[in-house]
Formats: sequence, structure tokens, C-alpha cells
Amino acid sequence: MQILKNHPSLQHNPLSHLFSFPIHEVIQLHQFERGEWIVREGTPPNYLFYVLEGTAKIYMTHQNGKISLLNFIMPFEFIGEMELLQASFYSKGVQTSTKVTCLAIPYTCRDQILEDPLFLRHLCLFLSEKTAKMTIKYSTSLAFPLENRLAEFILQTADGDIYKEKHVTVCDYLGVSYRHLLHVLAQFCEQQILKKDGRYYRILNEEALQKLAGVLQHQ
Repeated sequence: MQILKNHPSLQHNPLSHLFSFPIHEVIQLHQFERGEWIVREGTPPNYLFYVLEGTAKIYMTHQNGKISLLNFIMPFEFIGEMELLQASFYSKGVQTSTKVTCLAIPYTCRDQILEDPLFLRHLCLFLSEKTAKMTIKYSTSLAFPLENRLAEFILQTADGDIYKEKHVTVCDYLGVSYRHLLHVLAQFCEQQILKKDGRYYRILNEEALQKLAGVLQHQ
């Protein structure tokens, strides 16, 4: 991770209007490379993050040692908002899927943030929208075939035109069998949507993936 200084995003801070106090005096700009941990599981973050660019994944380790992919974090979403509200909240692991650039507000301002009605109102709206999206996600997982859901998953996790998520992670997240996943991936290759390239896949036809995933995005 590196802290960027004198960056345009600091001069034109998209969060300034959400606070009643001069947040620009304490806010920082952090950049993480692909595969870096923004938050390590079980370790409370030191910042409230707001993603400007890139995507990340949320992981959780179960008591039996199994690791599950829970959800994705996209641009213009917060990381660490639950830990901000609950000091004893158990942090999930957040790992970048691509290079991620985000604004970082240090938790040394926690008391001031939690007393700011302007920001808390926005945070309530964000959390309600986040809950609604999760509800839609689980309902669509039952209503649509794997082709559509896998297309969306590939677009969310790809780094440029490269897709290389572990099959077991995908099966767990999408609730499908290993055999079914391989069958659909083979179909995508036959249709020249993807191309198997060693241990990963290369996206050949992003438009086709967007069309398949678009069915879910209209829900």
C-alpha cells in the first residue's frame, strides 16, 4: 500500500459535502496493488475507506477452516463502516481484485464522525442500499441460470481481460457444483467468449459477458 500525495482526488474530494466539518484536513489517499489486503480478517481497520477506483472481495473464515467469498466491493462504496459503528465488530477480510485507489479517513476522527448527523444520514442510506442489493443477489441466485451469474462474476473479478479466480471459490459463492462450473466455462470457450490460457482465462468477448450479466443488473 502507498499513500498518494498531491493527487487530484484530494483537491476535489468527493466526500467533502457529506461532512459538517473540514474532512479534507485529515483525509488521505491510499492505493493498493492487486492481491493486497485492505483489511485483514479479525483485525480492526484503522481507517474508514471510500473506494474511488478498482474492486475488492470480502472473505470470511469459518470455524472449520473453510474460507468463503461473501461479496464484492465496487467503486463509490465504503469499507470499514461496520467497524466504525461497532467497535467490537469482527472484521471480515477485504482483498483487492484489481489495483484499488480509495480515500481513507483515520479512525482517530471516529467520535467526531459519529456525532456528525450529515454523514450519518448518508451512511444510513448507503447501508440500506447495501442490504437491498444483498437481498436481490440471493434471490437472483435462485431465479437465473449459471450462465448469467457466472458472466457477472467474471466481470466483477477480472483484472483487465484476465480472469483467474479459483474454481472452488466460485462454486461456493455461486452455489453450484464443480462439474457444472467447468461445463459452463467450457461453453464460454466454445463460444469464444473466453480462452483458456494456462491457469487462467482471457476474456475475448466482453460484450457477450455484459449481455449475459445485464439480465441480472436489470433486476
